[in-house]
Amino acid sequence: MAEDSALVAWQKLIDVVAKLRSPNGGCPWDLAQTPESLIPYVIEEAYEVVDAIKCGEQRAIAEELGDLLLQVVLQAQIARESGQFTIAEVTEGITEKLIRRHPHVFGNVAVESVEEVRQNWEQIKATEKGENPEQQQLLSAKISRYARTLPPLTAGMKISRKAASVGFEWDKIEDVWEKFNEELAEFRYSIQHETKERQQEELGDLLFVIINLARWYDLDPAEALQGTNQRFIQRIVKMEAATDRPLSDYSLQELEELWQQAKAKLAAQKGGDRTDI
Repeated sequence: MAEDSALVAWQKLIDVVAKLRSPNGGCPWDLAQTPESLIPYVIEEAYEVVDAIKCGEQRAIAEELGDLLLQVVLQAQIARESGQFTIAEVTEGITEKLIRRHPHVFGNVAVESVEEVRQNWEQIKATEKGENPEQQQLLSAKISRYARTLPPLTAGMKISRKAASVGFEWDKIEDVWEKFNEELAEFRYSIQHETKERQQEELGDLLFVIINLARWYDLDPAEALQGTNQRFIQRIVKMEAATDRPLSDYSLQELEELWQQAKAKLAAQKGGDRTDI
């Protein structure tokens, strides 16, 4: 009965999305979408799923998973309309892939560790894609995959770690700090004297060194930035709660005073006295 209910719900979602995309009575917004225009929503919904999981709110997790699932069905619907593929092909494809890549579950292969499972997965994956397994073991192949498929901060950390694992590494932390100072100077010079393209390059170099510093100190740069974002938002919330008109109506000096008050209140709530940010 539960399986039947799931299938009915799945088909209903597919039918609703198809109706939204119908030229006859569909939604103008949905009809205007393309696979490319939906990319920001795919990323946003994936992050909202992660946030819900971290918060541990079961209803929120279910809701956000539904929003992410909508993006999958909508992409498949658009592809079906142009004759590229269908949602059935998507689901059949992932099912078959899971079976192929788990021969220790669906076949006769024996494994004794998670590492063996990972190695088998990578070998099977390379074979499926017609890639040379030896080529896939090259550092360039591994880090290229990170750059293509992961958010920039996460990719930067993985690339840094992988390079360090083959010996492409500084001897001591002081050398990393020296590199940071070098890149900071180059960035400042580019801001004053060079093109926007060069400024972007130097900013990227500076950020990558910061990621390496984080790795050396066993810190997570993505988590660190997320924490800063949240603290900034919390302080803005406190500022708005302490005012009787929009923040844009206040002078910079008044905003700074409100900012300091908000930091102090939040620090007191947490039992600390940090007011340096």
